Amino acid sequence: MSEQGKKPIKITETVLRDAHQSLIATRMPTEFMLPIIDKMDKVGYHSVECWGGATFDASLRFLKEDPWDRLRKLRDGFKNTKLQMLFRGQNILGYRPYADDVVDYFVQKSISNGIDIIRIFDCLNDLRNLQEAVNATNRFKKQEGRGHAQVALSYTLGDAYTLEYWTDTAKKIEEMGADSICIKDMAGLLVPYKATELISAMKAATKLPIQLHTHYTSGVAGMTYLKAVEAGVDVIDTAMSPFSMGTSQPATEVMVETFRGTPYDTGFDQNLLADIADYFRPYQEECLKTGLLNPKVMGVNIKTLLYQVPGGMLSNLVSQLKEQNAEDKYYQVLEEVPRVRKDLGEPPLVTPSSQIVGTQAVFNVLMGERYKVATKETKGMLRGEYGQTVKPMSQEVIDKVIPGEKRITCRYADTIENELSKLEDEMKEWKQQDEDVLSYALFPQVATDFFKYRQAQQEKVDMTQADTKTGAYPV
Repeated sequence: MSEQGKKPIKITETVLRDAHQSLIATRMPTEFMLPIIDKMDKVGYHSVECWGGATFDASLRFLKEDPWDRLRKLRDGFKNTKLQMLFRGQNILGYRPYADDVVDYFVQKSISNGIDIIRIFDCLNDLRNLQEAVNATNRFKKQEGRGHAQVALSYTLGDAYTLEYWTDTAKKIEEMGADSICIKDMAGLLVPYKATELISAMKAATKLPIQLHTHYTSGVAGMTYLKAVEAGVDVIDTAMSPFSMGTSQPATEVMVETFRGTPYDTGFDQNLLADIADYFRPYQEECLKTGLLNPKVMGVNIKTLLYQVPGGMLSNLVSQLKEQNAEDKYYQVLEEVPRVRKDLGEPPLVTPSSQIVGTQAVFNVLMGERYKVATKETKGMLRGEYGQTVKPMSQEVIDKVIPGEKRITCRYADTIENELSKLEDEMKEWKQQDEDVLSYALFPQVATDFFKYRQAQQEKVDMTQADTKTGAYPV
């Protein structure tokens, strides 16, 4: 502690990643981020979360940007601030489990391109799916002196998720060799007094620093942070006000003001924060105008606590139902979600388990018969490909969906052969940098489309006029 009794709360700023992922489907372009970096770098943040999560997919797919290029530009600009990313354990940033050699290489390239802190989570909290990413980070740290492995626990509610469950898991995370723990409350389910209990118990169970990440969806997040800080949490995640609240995080300036003059005072300069907010505000207004920012996601939805559905999952459900002209089935689907979740062993709902449960709930309602149609992912989940759930899965559903099939009880990645060199072979004609193979590994089709676009830009080809069948490109 700096002075007697002082413990300034540390802050991770999410405006360059989770805030715009939660509110505008990760559509903020790199060029918009660069002019404000200099000011953000002066705030004194614990870290700036700016990469990983859905940014990788969205950059390639919608923004036609190279995510590696974004990372290098951000690293270039942030001279004094640590950069942080979100990493889905064995799934990296994709939607399937990868072989260990791909996980290792991705960790290595993320840190060498500028990431300091890797927040690693698994949608089932199956620690076996996190171990390789933690090991890879620690190996890099040993060689290069850089890299921090933070293991995030996906917070959820249910009979199995007792205080004892969380504290036991925290102890195991410490034994795994992680540098810190994050409680990742993606649906805003952690209410204030429960935060006091949880943080106090976690602090007693482990010596590792503890960070809390939540979303404002259910309306309690600011109060939850207040109680968590009083209970000794080390770091909280906040977003600059124009991209805060709703399905995003509490506002940075509000939390800074809340703790001013207390032992937790951040010491941040509100005038500097006001300048940064002024920079983002016109962009927020533009997003509202174009419809990219839907006012619906900016309010409070207390139903979150009933259905445990994170904000991003809600918008997915709405669009799936819209496509089927079945928007009137919205509440039926919401009620089906907890039932499907129970059938699948009560997993936390976070990517990719949220998509799996949500899509299956949509099918169950639209078909009029539960599990008449099961998605490929639901089958994979029932087979054990995503890992071990806290509660057993429904035997009845297993018998209906994958009758007689063998289920996996080991760590699924142990069944995957090394795949890096095979991936290299498949995409070598497009390779312009080592990192391209990783983009391809995660999103083969999307990355290939991007590589074609990149090449066309470099050769000044007009893709709209190109005759792709015969391969003739007018310049």
